[in-house]
Order: sequence, then structure tokens, then C-alpha cells
Amino acid sequence: MDPATKDRPSQDLPSSAVQGLIHLYGSALDAPAAYSRYAVDFFASYLIAAGYFARVEAGRLTQVPVNRSIADHLALAMMNLDLWQRAVGGAIAAMRPLFGLQTDKLTQALARGWPANWMAMTEHALWNRRLMDFAARGYPEAIARIAPEYGFHFERGVHPKITETQRFVLYQIMPSAPGVEPRPDTRPVLILPPYVLGANILGFLPGDNRSYAHNFANQGVPTYIRILKDIATCEPLQVMTAEDDALDTRFFCETIHRRHGRALTLNGYCQGGFNALCDLLSGQLDGLVDAFITCVAPMDGTRSPGLSGFLNRLPHRFNDLAYGLKTLANGNTVADGKLMGWVYKLRAIADENPVAAFLRDMTMAASQPSGRIDISKTAAALNYWLNFERNDLPLNITRMSFASYTTPITPDGTLPVKLFGRPLNLKRIKEKNIPWLICYGQGDALVEKQAALAPLDFVPAEVAAFPKGHVAMATSWSDPGSKFALHTRFGPDNHRGPVRFHLDVDSFALTP
Repeated sequence: MDPATKDRPSQDLPSSAVQGLIHLYGSALDAPAAYSRYAVDFFASYLIAAGYFARVEAGRLTQVPVNRSIADHLALAMMNLDLWQRAVGGAIAAMRPLFGLQTDKLTQALARGWPANWMAMTEHALWNRRLMDFAARGYPEAIARIAPEYGFHFERGVHPKITETQRFVLYQIMPSAPGVEPRPDTRPVLILPPYVLGANILGFLPGDNRSYAHNFANQGVPTYIRILKDIATCEPLQVMTAEDDALDTRFFCETIHRRHGRALTLNGYCQGGFNALCDLLSGQLDGLVDAFITCVAPMDGTRSPGLSGFLNRLPHRFNDLAYGLKTLANGNTVADGKLMGWVYKLRAIADENPVAAFLRDMTMAASQPSGRIDISKTAAALNYWLNFERNDLPLNITRMSFASYTTPITPDGTLPVKLFGRPLNLKRIKEKNIPWLICYGQGDALVEKQAALAPLDFVPAEVAAFPKGHVAMATSWSDPGSKFALHTRFGPDNHRGPVRFHLDVDSFALTP
């Protein structure tokens, strides 16, 4: 029998009714398995957080007056109640699109008239069974299948290792476009990825021309990227300081400078942008870096309505890094990257609770233009990144980020962190005459426009507003065939993408 038709309802009404019941029963069996992936991921992080919370509170309860502890915990309980209410509201909102799809299909079935409507309802039951089967088995399989296409895969040896420090490895990213080779006489770029989200998001589906780093390399730009070593096994990374970050970055910039005989563009993405800014303001990169790009980077987290607002709603007692730290077997303390990712989910609980996430993915799978129950390669790769790319953070680097979300930039432009015992002032960028492109996502709910553009209050910079959200530049707008390609001008305001800006530095065409 043809596999495409073997599950179709029989034309015999009693047999069709039995088949319909079987399909409904199969859907009911698959639904818990499908949902469990979302629930387990969310509540596993909750249990980790609860363990850290109990550990810290066990030491503090005896040091804080009882009445104050009661007040703090009541305030935390009220905040949890608010999160729960927003999660329920988000789940209901996520239910509407899927309910609409189901209603449309059921209405079409009932409109056929007897007995065709009975057969159509059985077909609808079969469609639901296939949807739940895809959610339980097909979706995880699609995510697993995308792994060979997603990311840099340095183990393949395509991208040469240039040098390393105790904490990082410097690689050169080779072009993925046929016939393109790096041009040694072209200005090089060094990309600093975020710590917690990893570097592979910047090598997103290079075979489909969606990789941020490859978009530079495919223009012949000598493209370098700084890659973290495995923090679970690399003790120097576990205990690294912000000064180590600056010194390692300087070493890599010196290496690139020697290879090409010229200064380079420093490009920091997300958290890497804030670290790159601190390195640049420290003076360690003088004479090595003379152009700067930051992408969706939180420059002043206190201006973020989302995460900063969430932290401000926490009772002061619980707004403490101690609740997110774990101790490794060797005694070193690091920030738990998985838990930090969970905190971001709590901040956006209406959209990121497991019920809403499950329903949203089911709607996406059920509404593919082809009519098939499936997900796109982009969605599969994004889910691979979200599921498998969470890194723990060195404690001192985490303190830098925490400071940027709890202490604003001063009125004279001084950042809330110091390097080598010296303050870091934004006006040094202007003093060194370093052109700066600040890119932000118009729909970014993680690093909002206010947080990304904070430096504009103190120094001039060119701004590029990208459509969509936090990872749009890394996943959606680096296709050379797109009008939003990073190496061209794009959008109604004729913005320059990062690659266009980088290439224009050498042509002295730096005015927008």
C-alpha cells in the first residue's frame, strides 16, 4: 500500500469512525511527550535555581532579622504570582493562532455535507495526529539533523587556527562562497562573540548565506574570530578577569596587525560588544584598532525596560549574583550560563513559558506555506542554538555585565567598570577619532534600543537599525541576495550594514 495513503480514512463510515478515534487516541498519547521537552527544559532550570537559592538563603537567614526576611520573601512571592499570571496570559494568547487553524480546518470539514463531512473530520483527526507526532519526534529529529550545517565546525579544519592564549583561540574564517579568497591587502576585522550565547550563532547556516562572519569573509575581508575555550576544563578561563580579556584581545590584534601590516576593525556582538568597548577604552588597543562596530550590544543595561526592569522589581536582597553561581569540582566559582538563559525567559515569561513556546512552535509547524507539517532550516538551527549553546561565564566577566545593568553611565560618560585600576570614559573614542557603527534590532526585546544607543549621549556614532529582533543580523539579514544584506545599504533610511561600513573605512567614505 502507498505510505501516503495507508492512514487515510476508509470510505466505509463505521471504519472511518474507528480510524478517527484511533487518530485522536494517538494524538492524546503523543501530546504529553511533545510538551515534555519544553516543560523539562524550563523546570530543570527552575530546580537548579531553587538549589542555588536554598544554598544562599541557608547562610543568610541567620544573619537577617526575621521580620525583614518575612517581608523579603512575601515580596518575592508576590513577584512570582505576577509572573504566573503573565505566563497564563501568554499561554492563552499563544493558543489563539493554533486554535484558529484548528477551527478553520474543522469548519471546512463540516461544510462538506453528509457523509463527506464525516470523512473530512476523520482526515482532520489524522492531521492532528501527524502534528503531535511531529512535535514529539519530528521536531527533535529536525533539530538534530541541522547540526552539521550550523556553526563553524572548527574541527573540520576549514578555518585555520592562527594562535591562542590560555583562554581563547583565534581562528580565521574562510569564505563559503565559491571562488572567493581572502584579500591580504584588505582591512581585517576581529569579531568578539558573546560569552554566554557562544560563537556559533555568528556562523549561522553558512551554506545558505546566512552567516554573519561569513558575510565579511565572502567579500574577501580577512575575517578573524575569538573563540572561548571550554570553561568546564579550562581553569585560566574560569578565573579570568576583565584585564585578561583586554590583554588577550591586544595579543590577537597584534597578531592580526603583523599578518596584514595595518590596523583593524574591532566588531563586538551582544555581550562581546560591551567587552570590546571596555578593551578599547582601556588604551590596550591603541594603534591596533582604528574602527569599531557593535551589534545589539548592551552599553547601558539600566536603560533596558526589560531585563533592568525585571531586576529592579526583585527585592534588593535577591538582586545578587550569588543566587546564580555554581562551584566547580576544582573549587572555582563561575556563573551558571543555563540559569542566566532561564532568567531571560522569566523576564519575558509571557512569551517564553513552556506552554506558550510549545503552542507557538506547533502553530509554526502547522502553518508552513507548503502545507506540510514541518519547520524551516532557520527554525531548526535557532532551536539547536537555544538548546545546546549555553556557556558558563567567568565570575569577573559576569560582574562586569551585572554592573552595566545595575549602575548607569555617569553624566560625564564614565562606565560603571574599571580596567587596570583606571576609569573608562566614552569620550576617549572621540579623542582617538575612531569611527563607530552601532547596530541595534528594531524588535529586540533583549537589548532594547535605549540600552544599545546609550553612547550617543556622549560621543558621535553612526547608527544602523535592523528589522526584527536580537539575532536578526546573525540569522536573517546576511543573505547577499537580500535588500537587507550586511554588505550593502538597506532600509528606508539607507543604512550601512557592518560589512559596508567596514569596507568604507579604507575608502574614507565614512559619512552616512
